[in-house]
Amino acid sequence: MKTAQPLPAIDEAQMSRVAVKLFFGIAEEWSLTDEQRCTLAGLGTRTTLHNWRQKLAAGEPIKLGRDTLERLSYLAGIYKAVQLLFADPAQWKNWVRKPNRDFGGASALERMLAGRVVDLVDVRRYLDAWRGEVYV
Repeated sequence: MKTAQPLPAIDEAQMSRVAVKLFFGIAEEWSLTDEQRCTLAGLGTRTTLHNWRQKLAAGEPIKLGRDTLERLSYLAGIYKAVQLLFADPAQWKNWVRKPNRDFGGASALERMLAGRVVDLVDVRRYLDAWRGEVYV
């Protein structure tokens, strides 16, 4: 019987670089302002965004805190779930800004911009539940 090989150690700096790069891509697609980007990533100032951009361009390592990495992970999951739900790119690009009765008439983006991790979790769970209904 073969024994399972341990997974290679994940390079935190590489994982953070990928997360930040993906975050910037999502933020561009959703046409987010720097203020909105900071709120979603849980950043206090735009200086961190500027530093991330510089480090990405220079190929320097990026160190993300656990909270920031968690937030970026939820955003990536939300982004992917919307793509799975809608075939038309225009729909999945615009869904986050459309009013949603399930969020009290606010858009998913407005819900996420409340600034708490739980707001990102709620949107992700909402989409996961919706996907479950669509694909059952």
